[in-house]
Amino acid sequence: MRLGINLGYWGAGMDADNLAVAREADRLGYSVCWAAEAYGSDAPTVLAWVAAQTERIDIGSAILQIPARTPAMTAMTAATLDTLSGGRFRLGLGVSGPQVSEGWYGVRFDKPLARTREYVEIVRKAMSRERLTHSGEHWTLPLPDGPGKPLKLTVHPVRERIPLYIAAIGPKNLEQTGEIADGALLIFFAPEHAEETTLGALRAGREKAGLTMEGFDVVPTVPLALGDDIDALADTFRPYTALYVGGMGSRKQNFYNRLARRMGYEKEAAEIQDRYLSGDKEGAAAAVPRQLIDSTALLGPVERIADRMRAYAEAGVTTLSLAPAGFTLEERIAALRAGVEALERSGAAS
Repeated sequence: MRLGINLGYWGAGMDADNLAVAREADRLGYSVCWAAEAYGSDAPTVLAWVAAQTERIDIGSAILQIPARTPAMTAMTAATLDTLSGGRFRLGLGVSGPQVSEGWYGVRFDKPLARTREYVEIVRKAMSRERLTHSGEHWTLPLPDGPGKPLKLTVHPVRERIPLYIAAIGPKNLEQTGEIADGALLIFFAPEHAEETTLGALRAGREKAGLTMEGFDVVPTVPLALGDDIDALADTFRPYTALYVGGMGSRKQNFYNRLARRMGYEKEAAEIQDRYLSGDKEGAAAAVPRQLIDSTALLGPVERIADRMRAYAEAGVTTLSLAPAGFTLEERIAALRAGVEALERSGAAS
């Protein structure tokens, strides 16, 4: 198992420190630095900035939003970032959610699985520098009734195949991700529930494509907080967990809420959502079970974190992306270094 660092959203209040965190992760031997986007900063600009000021660490989008760009534009962006970084780019894609897709981009959140499959097919074709033609439900290239002609990418990526990841939560999306991608970007991953919530579906997709899990990158982002008071550390992540389980989506369509239910928190997930959507965010945070947080985060002293890292590796995780907690740069750097020490103690490093 390798370590990654997830910077999250640029503009979340720690921008001045993010570059220092990325540089330290590069120095410590972390394998990849991910950046996110929603409806604030865009990921490619952040990744270009990080790549220009690091040496070895890969840069990855977690994620580039599918409704934000045409597939050809995504292929251009991926090829450019891979070239500028010297072959260090990993392309992570995701459909985002209905509020962002329809509210921010004006793109209907319909048939997300079919849209993702078609999008990936076009992106891969474009990045391979084939002349781009496609006839599908969502995209037709070139348009049949105009002057367009099949074109091919003029940029030559450093590598013949840029690694492609998909952010997946639900069973059908996980299965499709196993079938068509090189890796899966995961959130709220609990080793104790890995098989029934995640890996079983990924494995089914790999088998459908005639492949095994060998070489497939399983990449959960996991919050990390150092200290001895586990209850207090868990409390720091209550608002974060409540936001996703309770408020990230509508009552009818919240992927994170469904995941919590599949993990056995049916009653608790319902209460968190009811409280959050009624405006009681503090009550929603208080309703989050400590065990849900503890099983999906790395909390405690280095020895305890090492034990949990061993569980993640044994569950099939190949890249563990850390999201270090801390209000100061010193705290985040300390967490990065503790992550390396914990991985060494766990015996799970690869």
